[in-house]
Amino acid sequence: MATGSGPTRDDLPAPGARITPNASADFRRELDKRHYDAVDDSWAGSVPAQYGVAPRIRIGRSKWFNLLWLLPIGFVLLIISVAVAKGLRDVPAVTQFMEDHPGTITPQGAEDHAGFPAWLGWQHFFNMLLMIPIIRSGVTIIADHPRFYWTRHSTPGKDWFRVQKPVPSDPLWTAKQDSITLPDGIGLPGRRHSIGLARWWHLGINTLWLLNGIIFYILVFATGHWQRLVPTSWDVFPSAVSVLIQYLSLDWPTDNAWVAYNSLQMLAYFVTVFIAAPLSFLTGLGMSPALSTKFRWISRIFGIQFARSLHFLVLLWFLLFIVMHVTLVVTTDALHNFDMMYTNTDDADSWNGFWIFAASVVVMVLLWVAATPFTYRHPRVVQRVGYALVGPVQRLFEHLDSRPGEYTEKDISPYMWHNGKYPETPEYKALYESNFADYRLQVSGLVENPVELDLEQLRRLPYHEQITQHFCIQGWSGVAKWGGVSMQTIVDLVRPTSAAKWVIFYSFAEGPDGGIYYDAQPIEQMSYHLTMLAYDMNDETLPYGHGAPLRLRNEIQLGFKLVKWIKGIEFVDDFKDVGGGEGGYNNDHEFFGYRQSI
Repeated sequence: MATGSGPTRDDLPAPGARITPNASADFRRELDKRHYDAVDDSWAGSVPAQYGVAPRIRIGRSKWFNLLWLLPIGFVLLIISVAVAKGLRDVPAVTQFMEDHPGTITPQGAEDHAGFPAWLGWQHFFNMLLMIPIIRSGVTIIADHPRFYWTRHSTPGKDWFRVQKPVPSDPLWTAKQDSITLPDGIGLPGRRHSIGLARWWHLGINTLWLLNGIIFYILVFATGHWQRLVPTSWDVFPSAVSVLIQYLSLDWPTDNAWVAYNSLQMLAYFVTVFIAAPLSFLTGLGMSPALSTKFRWISRIFGIQFARSLHFLVLLWFLLFIVMHVTLVVTTDALHNFDMMYTNTDDADSWNGFWIFAASVVVMVLLWVAATPFTYRHPRVVQRVGYALVGPVQRLFEHLDSRPGEYTEKDISPYMWHNGKYPETPEYKALYESNFADYRLQVSGLVENPVELDLEQLRRLPYHEQITQHFCIQGWSGVAKWGGVSMQTIVDLVRPTSAAKWVIFYSFAEGPDGGIYYDAQPIEQMSYHLTMLAYDMNDETLPYGHGAPLRLRNEIQLGFKLVKWIKGIEFVDDFKDVGGGEGGYNNDHEFFGYRQSI
Protein backbone atom coordinates (compact mmCIF):
# COMPACT_ATOMS: atom_id res chain seq x y z
CA MET A 1 0.00 0.00 0.00
CA ALA A 2 1.13 3.58 -0.48
CA THR A 3 2.13 5.51 2.64
CA GLY A 4 1.13 8.83 1.08
CA SER A 5 -1.47 10.12 -1.32
CA GLY A 6 1.08 11.59 -3.73
CA PRO A 7 4.26 13.67 -3.90
CA THR A 8 4.21 16.97 -2.04
CA ARG A 9 6.08 20.11 -3.08
CA ASP A 10 8.97 19.15 -0.77
CA ASP A 11 9.10 15.67 -2.34
CA LEU A 12 9.62 16.97 -5.85
CA PRO A 13 13.26 17.02 -6.92
CA ALA A 14 14.52 19.90 -8.97
CA PRO A 15 14.29 19.31 -12.72
CA GLY A 16 17.41 17.54 -14.00
CA ALA A 17 19.82 20.01 -15.51
CA ARG A 18 20.57 17.72 -18.46
CA ILE A 19 16.97 16.60 -19.09
CA THR A 20 15.02 17.91 -22.06
CA PRO A 21 11.90 16.54 -23.74
CA ASN A 22 14.24 14.89 -26.29
CA ALA A 23 16.56 13.27 -23.76
CA SER A 24 15.14 9.84 -24.67
CA ALA A 25 16.83 10.07 -28.08
CA ASP A 26 19.91 8.49 -26.51
CA PHE A 27 17.85 5.47 -25.48
CA ARG A 28 16.28 5.12 -28.91
CA ARG A 29 19.71 5.05 -30.54
CA GLU A 30 20.49 1.95 -28.45
CA LEU A 31 17.46 0.06 -29.79
CA ASP A 32 17.51 -2.50 -32.58
CA LYS A 33 15.35 -0.96 -35.31
CA ARG A 34 15.55 -3.82 -37.77
CA HIS A 35 12.30 -5.41 -38.88
CA TYR A 36 12.09 -9.17 -38.43
CA ASP A 37 9.67 -10.99 -40.71
CA ALA A 38 10.83 -14.63 -40.64
CA VAL A 39 11.92 -17.35 -38.25
CA ASP A 40 15.26 -18.74 -39.41
CA ASP A 41 18.49 -20.06 -37.90
CA SER A 42 19.45 -16.60 -36.62
CA TRP A 43 16.08 -16.01 -34.98
CA ALA A 44 16.04 -14.97 -31.31
CA GLY A 45 19.82 -14.83 -31.10
CA SER A 46 20.21 -18.28 -32.67
CA VAL A 47 18.77 -19.97 -29.61
CA PRO A 48 20.13 -23.55 -29.73
CA ALA A 49 17.94 -26.62 -29.73
CA GLN A 50 17.61 -28.39 -26.38
CA TYR A 51 15.62 -31.57 -25.91
CA GLY A 52 13.91 -32.77 -22.79
CA VAL A 53 13.47 -36.19 -21.23
CA ALA A 54 10.72 -38.81 -21.22
CA PRO A 55 7.64 -37.72 -19.21
CA ARG A 56 8.09 -38.25 -15.50
CA ILE A 57 5.71 -38.03 -12.56
CA ARG A 58 6.89 -37.43 -9.01
CA ILE A 59 6.17 -40.10 -6.41
CA GLY A 60 6.69 -38.99 -2.83
CA ARG A 61 9.21 -36.23 -2.19
CA SER A 62 12.00 -37.04 -4.59
CA LYS A 63 11.25 -40.23 -6.57
CA TRP A 64 10.36 -39.90 -10.25
CA PHE A 65 8.53 -42.52 -12.33
CA ASN A 66 9.22 -42.67 -16.08
CA LEU A 67 5.80 -42.78 -17.72
CA LEU A 68 7.12 -44.74 -20.70
CA TRP A 69 6.90 -47.76 -18.42
CA LEU A 70 3.11 -47.40 -18.73
CA LEU A 71 3.35 -48.78 -22.28
CA PRO A 72 4.45 -52.33 -21.34
CA ILE A 73 2.53 -52.18 -18.06
CA GLY A 74 -0.62 -51.05 -19.89
CA PHE A 75 -0.23 -53.79 -22.49
CA VAL A 76 0.05 -56.46 -19.78
CA LEU A 77 -2.95 -55.02 -17.91
CA LEU A 78 -4.98 -54.98 -21.13
CA ILE A 79 -4.25 -58.67 -21.74
CA ILE A 80 -5.18 -59.49 -18.14
CA SER A 81 -8.39 -57.40 -18.46
CA VAL A 82 -9.41 -59.26 -21.62
CA ALA A 83 -8.86 -62.60 -19.90
CA VAL A 84 -10.80 -61.51 -16.81
CA ALA A 85 -13.68 -60.11 -18.91
CA LYS A 86 -13.95 -63.34 -20.90
CA GLY A 87 -14.02 -65.31 -17.67
CA LEU A 88 -16.66 -63.04 -16.14
CA ARG A 89 -19.03 -63.61 -19.04
CA ASP A 90 -19.16 -67.27 -18.04
CA VAL A 91 -20.21 -66.42 -14.49
CA PRO A 92 -24.03 -66.82 -14.19
CA ALA A 93 -24.46 -63.71 -12.05
CA VAL A 94 -22.54 -61.60 -14.55
CA THR A 95 -24.48 -63.10 -17.45
CA GLN A 96 -27.73 -62.20 -15.73
CA PHE A 97 -26.38 -58.69 -14.97
CA MET A 98 -25.58 -58.14 -18.65
CA GLU A 99 -29.00 -59.39 -19.71
CA ASP A 100 -30.62 -56.93 -17.30
CA HIS A 101 -28.33 -54.14 -18.54
CA PRO A 102 -27.57 -54.80 -22.22
CA GLY A 103 -25.81 -51.45 -22.56
CA THR A 104 -28.01 -49.02 -24.50
CA ILE A 105 -30.76 -46.98 -22.89
CA THR A 106 -33.10 -45.49 -25.46
CA PRO A 107 -34.61 -42.25 -24.08
CA GLN A 108 -38.29 -41.57 -24.61
CA GLY A 109 -38.75 -39.74 -27.90
CA ALA A 110 -35.30 -40.67 -29.20
CA GLU A 111 -36.83 -42.19 -32.32
CA ASP A 112 -38.19 -38.76 -33.22
CA HIS A 113 -34.63 -37.37 -33.25
CA ALA A 114 -32.87 -40.33 -34.86
CA GLY A 115 -29.95 -39.74 -37.17
CA PHE A 116 -27.28 -37.08 -37.40
CA PRO A 117 -28.33 -33.74 -38.90
CA ALA A 118 -26.11 -31.91 -41.38
CA TRP A 119 -25.19 -29.18 -38.86
CA LEU A 120 -23.72 -31.84 -36.57
CA GLY A 121 -21.54 -33.21 -39.36
CA TRP A 122 -20.16 -29.74 -40.10
CA GLN A 123 -19.63 -29.05 -36.41
CA HIS A 124 -17.80 -32.33 -36.06
CA PHE A 125 -15.50 -31.43 -38.97
CA PHE A 126 -14.75 -27.92 -37.72
CA ASN A 127 -14.09 -29.24 -34.22
CA MET A 128 -11.55 -31.76 -35.55
CA LEU A 129 -9.94 -29.13 -37.77
CA LEU A 130 -9.60 -26.54 -34.97
CA MET A 131 -8.35 -29.03 -32.40
CA ILE A 132 -5.24 -29.74 -34.50
CA PRO A 133 -3.59 -26.30 -34.10
CA ILE A 134 -4.99 -25.91 -30.58
CA ILE A 135 -3.39 -29.12 -29.33
CA ARG A 136 -0.12 -28.70 -31.23
CA SER A 137 0.38 -25.08 -30.12
CA GLY A 138 -0.60 -26.08 -26.58
CA VAL A 139 2.20 -28.65 -26.54
CA THR A 140 4.66 -25.93 -27.65
CA ILE A 141 3.45 -23.69 -24.81
CA ILE A 142 4.06 -26.55 -22.37
CA ALA A 143 7.57 -27.00 -23.78
CA ASP A 144 8.46 -23.44 -22.78
CA HIS A 145 8.15 -24.40 -19.11
CA PRO A 146 8.01 -28.22 -19.18
CA ARG A 147 6.99 -28.64 -15.54
CA PHE A 148 3.68 -28.69 -13.69
CA TYR A 149 2.88 -27.76 -10.08
CA TRP A 150 -0.20 -27.85 -7.86
CA THR A 151 0.52 -24.71 -5.82
CA ARG A 152 1.17 -21.17 -7.04
CA HIS A 153 4.83 -21.56 -6.05
CA SER A 154 6.86 -22.93 -8.97
CA THR A 155 9.61 -24.27 -6.74
CA PRO A 156 12.17 -26.59 -8.38
CA GLY A 157 11.74 -30.14 -7.11
CA LYS A 158 8.10 -29.51 -6.16
CA ASP A 159 6.78 -30.10 -9.66
CA TRP A 160 4.54 -33.16 -9.94
CA PHE A 161 5.18 -33.71 -13.66
CA ARG A 162 8.08 -32.79 -15.92
CA VAL A 163 9.60 -33.54 -19.32
CA GLN A 164 12.89 -31.83 -18.52
CA LYS A 165 15.92 -32.63 -16.39
CA PRO A 166 16.09 -31.40 -12.78
CA VAL A 167 16.79 -27.68 -12.43
CA PRO A 168 20.56 -27.03 -12.20
CA SER A 169 22.04 -25.52 -9.03
CA ASP A 170 23.04 -22.33 -10.87
CA PRO A 171 21.38 -19.53 -8.82
CA LEU A 172 20.87 -17.43 -11.98
CA TRP A 173 19.44 -20.24 -14.12
CA THR A 174 16.59 -18.77 -16.15
CA ALA A 175 13.23 -20.15 -17.20
CA LYS A 176 14.15 -19.50 -20.83
CA GLN A 177 17.23 -21.74 -20.42
CA ASP A 178 14.88 -24.43 -19.09
CA SER A 179 12.71 -24.49 -22.24
CA ILE A 180 12.93 -27.40 -24.69
CA THR A 181 12.65 -28.04 -28.42
CA LEU A 182 9.94 -30.12 -30.10
CA PRO A 183 9.90 -31.74 -33.54
CA ASP A 184 8.25 -29.37 -36.03
CA GLY A 185 5.71 -32.05 -36.87
CA ILE A 186 4.49 -32.11 -33.28
CA GLY A 187 4.79 -28.59 -31.88
CA LEU A 188 3.29 -25.55 -33.59
CA PRO A 189 5.88 -24.32 -34.06
CA GLY A 190 8.44 -26.73 -32.63
CA ARG A 191 11.38 -24.36 -32.35
CA ARG A 192 12.59 -23.73 -28.81
CA HIS A 193 11.08 -20.70 -27.06
CA SER A 194 8.65 -19.96 -29.88
CA ILE A 195 5.87 -19.45 -27.33
CA GLY A 196 4.95 -16.05 -28.74
CA LEU A 197 3.84 -17.58 -32.04
CA ALA A 198 2.37 -20.66 -30.34
CA ARG A 199 0.14 -18.45 -28.19
CA TRP A 200 -1.27 -16.65 -31.24
CA TRP A 201 -2.23 -20.01 -32.70
CA HIS A 202 -3.57 -21.30 -29.39
CA LEU A 203 -5.56 -18.27 -28.24
CA GLY A 204 -6.65 -17.19 -31.71
CA ILE A 205 -7.95 -20.59 -32.83
CA ASN A 206 -9.51 -21.08 -29.41
CA THR A 207 -11.80 -18.11 -30.06
CA LEU A 208 -13.09 -19.94 -33.14
CA TRP A 209 -13.37 -23.20 -31.19
CA LEU A 210 -15.39 -21.44 -28.47
CA LEU A 211 -17.68 -19.92 -31.10
CA ASN A 212 -18.16 -23.35 -32.64
CA GLY A 213 -18.90 -24.75 -29.19
CA ILE A 214 -21.50 -22.06 -28.40
CA ILE A 215 -23.29 -22.79 -31.66
CA PHE A 216 -23.17 -26.51 -30.83
CA TYR A 217 -24.69 -25.97 -27.36
CA ILE A 218 -27.51 -23.90 -28.84
CA LEU A 219 -28.33 -26.41 -31.56
CA VAL A 220 -27.94 -29.52 -29.43
CA PHE A 221 -30.58 -28.31 -26.97
CA ALA A 222 -32.81 -26.65 -29.58
CA THR A 223 -33.10 -29.85 -31.64
CA GLY A 224 -33.39 -32.49 -28.93
CA HIS A 225 -30.02 -33.99 -29.85
CA TRP A 226 -28.98 -33.50 -26.21
CA GLN A 227 -30.78 -36.76 -25.37
CA ARG A 228 -27.89 -38.63 -26.99
CA LEU A 229 -25.36 -36.96 -24.70
CA VAL A 230 -27.04 -36.36 -21.33
CA PRO A 231 -27.86 -39.32 -19.07
CA THR A 232 -31.41 -39.15 -17.74
CA SER A 233 -31.38 -42.36 -15.70
CA TRP A 234 -29.05 -43.76 -13.04
CA ASP A 235 -29.23 -47.01 -14.96
CA VAL A 236 -26.59 -45.55 -17.27
CA PHE A 237 -23.83 -46.55 -14.82
CA PRO A 238 -24.49 -50.32 -14.57
CA SER A 239 -25.19 -50.30 -18.30
CA ALA A 240 -21.79 -48.68 -18.90
CA VAL A 241 -20.15 -51.42 -16.83
CA SER A 242 -21.92 -54.01 -18.98
CA VAL A 243 -20.64 -52.32 -22.16
CA LEU A 244 -17.10 -52.20 -20.78
CA ILE A 245 -17.17 -55.94 -20.10
CA GLN A 246 -18.43 -56.52 -23.64
CA TYR A 247 -15.63 -54.46 -25.16
CA LEU A 248 -12.92 -56.06 -23.03
CA SER A 249 -14.19 -59.58 -23.76
CA LEU A 250 -13.85 -58.75 -27.49
CA ASP A 251 -17.54 -59.60 -27.99
CA TRP A 252 -18.49 -56.02 -28.78
CA PRO A 253 -21.98 -54.63 -28.30
CA THR A 254 -24.24 -54.32 -31.33
CA ASP A 255 -25.22 -50.68 -31.05
CA ASN A 256 -28.00 -48.82 -32.73
CA ALA A 257 -26.14 -45.50 -32.78
CA TRP A 258 -28.64 -44.15 -35.34
CA VAL A 259 -31.07 -43.77 -32.43
CA ALA A 260 -28.95 -43.75 -29.25
CA TYR A 261 -25.38 -44.28 -28.06
CA ASN A 262 -24.54 -47.10 -25.68
CA SER A 263 -24.12 -46.03 -22.06
CA LEU A 264 -20.32 -46.00 -22.08
CA GLN A 265 -20.33 -43.81 -25.19
CA MET A 266 -22.91 -41.50 -23.62
CA LEU A 267 -20.82 -41.01 -20.49
CA ALA A 268 -17.70 -40.39 -22.53
CA TYR A 269 -19.48 -37.81 -24.70
CA PHE A 270 -21.08 -36.18 -21.65
CA VAL A 271 -17.74 -35.79 -19.88
CA THR A 272 -16.10 -34.44 -23.04
CA VAL A 273 -18.84 -31.99 -24.04
CA PHE A 274 -20.18 -30.79 -20.70
CA ILE A 275 -17.22 -31.19 -18.31
CA ALA A 276 -13.89 -31.25 -20.15
CA ALA A 277 -14.68 -28.53 -22.70
CA PRO A 278 -16.02 -25.96 -20.17
CA LEU A 279 -13.20 -26.86 -17.79
CA SER A 280 -10.61 -26.13 -20.48
CA PHE A 281 -12.15 -22.66 -20.88
CA LEU A 282 -12.34 -21.94 -17.14
CA THR A 283 -8.82 -23.13 -16.42
CA GLY A 284 -7.59 -21.00 -19.29
CA LEU A 285 -9.14 -17.95 -17.64
CA GLY A 286 -7.53 -19.04 -14.37
CA MET A 287 -4.12 -18.45 -15.96
CA SER A 288 -4.92 -14.82 -16.87
CA PRO A 289 -2.98 -12.30 -14.76
CA ALA A 290 -5.66 -9.62 -15.22
CA LEU A 291 -8.58 -11.85 -14.23
CA SER A 292 -6.77 -13.61 -11.39
CA THR A 293 -5.64 -10.29 -9.93
CA LYS A 294 -9.04 -8.63 -10.24
CA PHE A 295 -11.44 -11.48 -9.49
CA ARG A 296 -10.00 -13.08 -6.39
CA TRP A 297 -12.48 -15.94 -6.32
CA ILE A 298 -10.95 -17.18 -9.59
CA SER A 299 -7.47 -17.09 -8.09
CA ARG A 300 -8.63 -18.86 -4.93
CA ILE A 301 -10.36 -21.68 -6.84
CA PHE A 302 -8.09 -21.79 -9.87
CA GLY A 303 -4.64 -20.62 -8.78
CA ILE A 304 -2.50 -20.38 -11.88
CA GLN A 305 -0.54 -23.60 -11.29
CA PHE A 306 -3.63 -25.55 -10.22
CA ALA A 307 -5.43 -24.20 -13.30
CA ARG A 308 -2.44 -24.99 -15.54
CA SER A 309 -2.24 -28.57 -14.23
CA LEU A 310 -5.99 -29.10 -14.73
CA HIS A 311 -5.69 -27.60 -18.20
CA PHE A 312 -2.98 -30.17 -18.95
CA LEU A 313 -5.11 -33.03 -17.60
CA VAL A 314 -8.00 -31.88 -19.81
CA LEU A 315 -5.60 -32.03 -22.77
CA LEU A 316 -4.74 -35.62 -21.85
CA TRP A 317 -8.44 -36.45 -21.65
CA PHE A 318 -9.05 -34.98 -25.11
CA LEU A 319 -6.13 -36.97 -26.54
CA LEU A 320 -7.39 -40.19 -24.93
CA PHE A 321 -10.92 -39.52 -26.16
CA ILE A 322 -9.73 -38.83 -29.72
CA VAL A 323 -7.67 -42.02 -29.85
CA MET A 324 -10.47 -44.20 -28.43
CA HIS A 325 -13.15 -42.49 -30.53
CA VAL A 326 -11.31 -42.90 -33.83
CA THR A 327 -10.31 -46.48 -32.97
CA LEU A 328 -13.88 -47.55 -32.22
CA VAL A 329 -15.36 -45.74 -35.23
CA VAL A 330 -12.93 -47.50 -37.57
CA THR A 331 -13.10 -50.94 -35.95
CA THR A 332 -16.89 -51.15 -35.40
CA ASP A 333 -18.55 -51.08 -38.80
CA ALA A 334 -16.57 -48.15 -40.21
CA LEU A 335 -18.61 -47.66 -43.42
CA HIS A 336 -21.88 -47.53 -41.50
CA ASN A 337 -20.42 -45.06 -38.97
CA PHE A 338 -19.03 -42.78 -41.71
CA ASP A 339 -22.34 -42.84 -43.53
CA MET A 340 -24.33 -41.91 -40.45
CA MET A 341 -22.03 -39.02 -39.54
CA TYR A 342 -21.26 -37.57 -42.95
CA THR A 343 -24.37 -38.30 -45.06
CA ASN A 344 -27.06 -38.65 -42.37
CA THR A 345 -28.17 -42.01 -43.77
CA ASP A 346 -28.55 -45.34 -42.02
CA ASP A 347 -26.83 -47.29 -44.82
CA ALA A 348 -24.34 -49.98 -43.82
CA ASP A 349 -23.02 -50.63 -47.32
CA SER A 350 -22.61 -47.18 -48.89
CA TRP A 351 -19.13 -45.68 -49.45
CA ASN A 352 -20.39 -42.10 -49.69
CA GLY A 353 -19.62 -41.29 -46.06
CA PHE A 354 -16.16 -42.79 -46.36
CA TRP A 355 -15.21 -40.53 -49.27
CA ILE A 356 -16.40 -37.44 -47.42
CA PHE A 357 -14.42 -38.59 -44.39
CA ALA A 358 -11.34 -39.16 -46.58
CA ALA A 359 -11.66 -35.64 -48.04
CA SER A 360 -11.87 -34.17 -44.55
CA VAL A 361 -8.76 -36.10 -43.52
CA VAL A 362 -6.90 -34.65 -46.52
CA VAL A 363 -7.83 -31.13 -45.37
CA MET A 364 -6.64 -31.87 -41.84
CA VAL A 365 -3.37 -33.39 -43.06
CA LEU A 366 -2.72 -30.33 -45.24
CA LEU A 367 -3.29 -28.07 -42.23
CA TRP A 368 -1.00 -30.23 -40.10
CA VAL A 369 1.82 -30.24 -42.66
CA ALA A 370 1.58 -26.60 -43.71
CA ALA A 371 1.04 -24.85 -40.35
CA THR A 372 4.63 -24.82 -39.06
CA PRO A 373 6.38 -23.89 -42.36
CA PHE A 374 3.81 -21.11 -42.86
CA THR A 375 4.48 -19.85 -39.33
CA TYR A 376 8.23 -19.71 -39.94
CA ARG A 377 7.83 -17.90 -43.27
CA HIS A 378 5.05 -15.51 -42.25
CA PRO A 379 5.25 -14.96 -38.47
CA ARG A 380 3.90 -11.41 -38.75
CA VAL A 381 0.76 -12.75 -40.44
CA VAL A 382 0.29 -15.21 -37.56
CA GLN A 383 0.84 -12.37 -35.08
CA ARG A 384 -1.62 -10.03 -36.83
CA VAL A 385 -4.36 -12.61 -37.35
CA GLY A 386 -3.95 -13.94 -33.82
CA TYR A 387 -4.26 -10.45 -32.38
CA ALA A 388 -7.31 -9.73 -34.55
CA LEU A 389 -9.02 -12.80 -33.05
CA VAL A 390 -8.09 -12.48 -29.39
CA GLY A 391 -7.00 -8.83 -29.11
CA PRO A 392 -10.47 -7.42 -28.29
CA VAL A 393 -10.74 -9.71 -25.26
CA GLN A 394 -7.24 -8.78 -24.11
CA ARG A 395 -8.08 -5.08 -24.40
CA LEU A 396 -11.21 -5.68 -22.33
CA PHE A 397 -9.27 -7.42 -19.58
CA GLU A 398 -6.67 -4.64 -19.44
CA HIS A 399 -9.29 -2.28 -17.99
CA LEU A 400 -9.67 -4.42 -14.86
CA ASP A 401 -7.91 -2.34 -12.21
CA SER A 402 -7.43 -4.07 -8.87
CA ARG A 403 -6.18 -3.41 -5.38
CA PRO A 404 -3.71 -5.22 -3.10
CA GLY A 405 -4.88 -7.53 -0.38
CA GLU A 406 -5.10 -11.02 -1.89
CA TYR A 407 -1.77 -12.24 -0.46
CA THR A 408 0.07 -11.90 2.83
CA GLU A 409 3.71 -12.41 3.76
CA LYS A 410 3.07 -16.09 4.52
CA ASP A 411 2.14 -16.52 0.84
CA ILE A 412 5.54 -15.32 -0.44
CA SER A 413 7.14 -17.97 -2.64
CA PRO A 414 10.33 -19.65 -1.43
CA TYR A 415 11.72 -19.50 -4.97
CA MET A 416 11.19 -17.03 -7.81
CA TRP A 417 12.47 -18.03 -11.23
CA HIS A 418 14.88 -15.68 -12.98
CA ASN A 419 14.36 -14.78 -16.60
CA GLY A 420 15.62 -12.61 -19.42
CA LYS A 421 19.10 -11.80 -20.70
CA TYR A 422 21.17 -10.26 -17.92
CA PRO A 423 22.77 -6.84 -18.47
CA GLU A 424 26.43 -7.16 -19.42
CA THR A 425 27.34 -3.68 -20.67
CA PRO A 426 30.26 -1.75 -19.15
CA GLU A 427 27.77 0.98 -18.19
CA TYR A 428 25.72 -1.39 -16.04
CA LYS A 429 28.75 -3.17 -14.57
CA ALA A 430 30.20 0.15 -13.42
CA LEU A 431 26.91 1.11 -11.78
CA TYR A 432 26.59 -2.30 -10.12
CA GLU A 433 30.14 -2.18 -8.75
CA SER A 434 29.46 1.27 -7.25
CA ASN A 435 26.25 0.02 -5.66
CA PHE A 436 24.36 2.26 -8.10
CA ALA A 437 25.65 5.43 -6.46
CA ASP A 438 25.72 7.14 -9.87
CA TYR A 439 22.44 5.69 -11.09
CA ARG A 440 20.00 8.19 -12.57
CA LEU A 441 16.50 7.36 -13.78
CA GLN A 442 15.62 9.63 -16.69
CA VAL A 443 11.91 10.31 -17.20
CA SER A 444 11.16 12.39 -20.26
CA GLY A 445 9.18 12.60 -23.48
CA LEU A 446 5.74 14.18 -23.67
CA VAL A 447 5.82 15.55 -20.12
CA GLU A 448 5.81 19.05 -18.66
CA ASN A 449 8.45 18.30 -16.03
CA PRO A 450 11.15 15.88 -17.29
CA VAL A 451 13.24 14.67 -14.37
CA GLU A 452 16.38 12.75 -13.52
CA LEU A 453 16.15 10.84 -10.24
CA ASP A 454 18.81 9.01 -8.27
CA LEU A 455 17.93 6.19 -5.93
CA GLU A 456 17.93 8.46 -2.89
CA GLN A 457 15.40 10.76 -4.54
CA LEU A 458 13.27 7.78 -5.53
CA ARG A 459 13.30 6.52 -1.95
CA ARG A 460 12.18 9.94 -0.69
CA LEU A 461 9.01 9.69 -2.74
CA PRO A 462 5.91 8.17 -1.04
CA TYR A 463 6.58 4.49 -0.45
CA HIS A 464 4.33 1.93 -2.15
CA GLU A 465 4.21 -1.73 -1.16
CA GLN A 466 2.30 -4.71 -2.52
CA ILE A 467 2.34 -8.50 -2.29
CA THR A 468 1.32 -9.89 -5.65
CA GLN A 469 1.62 -12.91 -7.89
CA HIS A 470 3.92 -12.88 -10.90
CA PHE A 471 2.58 -14.52 -14.09
CA CYS A 472 5.24 -15.47 -16.62
CA ILE A 473 4.18 -16.04 -20.22
CA GLN A 474 6.05 -19.36 -20.06
CA GLY A 475 3.72 -20.66 -17.35
CA TRP A 476 5.59 -20.39 -14.05
CA SER A 477 4.44 -18.13 -11.23
CA GLY A 478 5.45 -16.87 -7.81
CA VAL A 479 4.36 -14.50 -5.07
CA ALA A 480 6.66 -11.71 -3.88
CA LYS A 481 6.54 -8.53 -1.83
CA TRP A 482 7.51 -5.46 -3.81
CA GLY A 483 8.43 -2.07 -2.42
CA GLY A 484 9.09 1.17 -4.25
CA VAL A 485 7.17 4.03 -5.77
CA SER A 486 3.79 3.96 -7.45
CA MET A 487 3.75 4.89 -11.12
CA GLN A 488 0.93 7.27 -10.26
CA THR A 489 3.45 9.17 -8.16
CA ILE A 490 5.82 9.38 -11.15
CA VAL A 491 2.94 10.52 -13.35
CA ASP A 492 2.04 13.25 -10.87
CA LEU A 493 5.67 14.26 -10.74
CA VAL A 494 6.35 14.64 -14.48
CA ARG A 495 2.84 15.70 -15.58
CA PRO A 496 2.37 14.04 -18.99
CA THR A 497 0.78 16.12 -21.73
CA SER A 498 -2.57 15.18 -23.22
CA ALA A 499 -0.74 13.80 -26.27
CA ALA A 500 0.98 11.07 -24.23
CA LYS A 501 -0.75 7.68 -24.77
CA TRP A 502 2.02 5.16 -24.13
CA VAL A 503 4.90 4.81 -21.69
CA ILE A 504 8.17 3.23 -22.87
CA PHE A 505 10.42 1.54 -20.30
CA TYR A 506 14.06 1.11 -21.37
CA SER A 507 16.40 -1.46 -19.84
CA PHE A 508 20.16 -1.68 -19.33
CA ALA A 509 19.93 -5.27 -20.60
CA GLU A 510 20.29 -6.13 -24.26
CA GLY A 511 18.08 -8.62 -26.04
CA PRO A 512 19.34 -11.79 -27.78
CA ASP A 513 19.57 -10.03 -31.17
CA GLY A 514 21.31 -6.93 -29.85
CA GLY A 515 19.86 -3.57 -28.89
CA ILE A 516 18.49 -2.77 -25.45
CA TYR A 517 15.30 -4.33 -24.16
CA TYR A 518 12.21 -2.15 -23.93
CA ASP A 519 8.45 -2.39 -23.61
CA ALA A 520 5.44 -0.10 -24.14
CA GLN A 521 2.61 0.18 -21.62
CA PRO A 522 -0.73 2.05 -22.01
CA ILE A 523 -0.62 5.28 -20.04
CA GLU A 524 -3.97 4.59 -18.35
CA GLN A 525 -2.42 1.57 -16.63
CA MET A 526 0.15 3.82 -14.94
CA SER A 527 -2.60 4.97 -12.57
CA TYR A 528 -3.59 1.44 -11.59
CA HIS A 529 -3.11 0.57 -7.93
CA LEU A 530 -0.74 -2.30 -8.67
CA THR A 531 1.54 -0.55 -11.18
CA MET A 532 4.81 0.54 -9.61
CA LEU A 533 8.58 0.86 -9.86
CA ALA A 534 10.12 -1.60 -7.40
CA TYR A 535 13.52 -1.14 -5.77
CA ASP A 536 12.82 -3.56 -2.91
CA MET A 537 11.86 -7.23 -3.04
CA ASN A 538 10.76 -9.22 0.02
CA ASP A 539 11.95 -6.44 2.38
CA GLU A 540 15.43 -6.41 0.87
CA THR A 541 17.07 -4.36 -1.85
CA LEU A 542 16.05 -5.61 -5.28
CA PRO A 543 18.67 -8.22 -6.30
CA TYR A 544 20.62 -8.29 -9.54
CA GLY A 545 18.79 -11.31 -10.95
CA HIS A 546 15.39 -9.70 -10.54
CA GLY A 547 16.17 -6.30 -12.01
CA ALA A 548 18.36 -4.13 -9.75
CA PRO A 549 18.25 -1.27 -9.26
CA LEU A 550 14.70 -0.74 -10.55
CA ARG A 551 12.01 -2.82 -12.24
CA LEU A 552 8.42 -2.38 -13.35
CA ARG A 553 5.44 -4.12 -11.79
CA ASN A 554 2.09 -4.04 -13.62
CA GLU A 555 0.07 -6.92 -12.27
CA ILE A 556 -2.46 -7.21 -15.10
CA GLN A 557 0.33 -7.98 -17.59
CA LEU A 558 2.50 -11.04 -18.16
CA GLY A 559 6.06 -11.03 -16.86
CA PHE A 560 7.96 -10.30 -20.09
CA LYS A 561 6.35 -6.84 -20.15
CA LEU A 562 7.59 -5.99 -16.65
CA VAL A 563 10.92 -4.48 -17.65
CA LYS A 564 13.89 -5.11 -15.35
CA TRP A 565 17.11 -3.11 -14.91
CA ILE A 566 15.29 0.10 -15.91
CA LYS A 567 17.47 2.97 -17.15
CA GLY A 568 14.84 5.33 -18.48
CA ILE A 569 11.17 6.05 -19.08
CA GLU A 570 9.66 7.93 -22.00
CA PHE A 571 6.08 9.14 -22.49
CA VAL A 572 5.07 8.98 -26.18
CA ASP A 573 1.99 9.38 -28.34
CA ASP A 574 2.65 6.12 -30.22
CA PHE A 575 5.24 3.34 -30.23
CA LYS A 576 5.39 2.87 -34.01
CA ASP A 577 8.69 4.77 -34.24
CA VAL A 578 10.27 3.07 -31.22
CA GLY A 579 12.53 0.09 -31.96
CA GLY A 580 10.90 -2.22 -34.47
CA GLY A 581 7.56 -0.49 -33.99
CA GLU A 582 5.66 -3.41 -32.43
CA GLY A 583 5.51 -2.11 -28.85
CA GLY A 584 8.32 -4.08 -27.23
CA TYR A 585 11.54 -6.01 -27.81
CA ASN A 586 9.87 -9.42 -27.68
CA ASN A 587 7.13 -8.17 -29.98
CA ASP A 588 9.72 -6.92 -32.50
CA HIS A 589 11.92 -10.00 -32.39
CA GLU A 590 9.88 -12.98 -31.19
CA PHE A 591 6.40 -11.92 -32.30
CA PHE A 592 4.84 -11.50 -28.86
CA GLY A 593 1.96 -9.02 -28.41
CA TYR A 594 1.86 -5.57 -26.87
CA ARG A 595 -1.35 -6.50 -25.04
CA GLN A 596 -0.93 -9.68 -23.00
CA SER A 597 -3.49 -9.76 -20.18
CA ILE A 598 -4.36 -13.41 -20.90
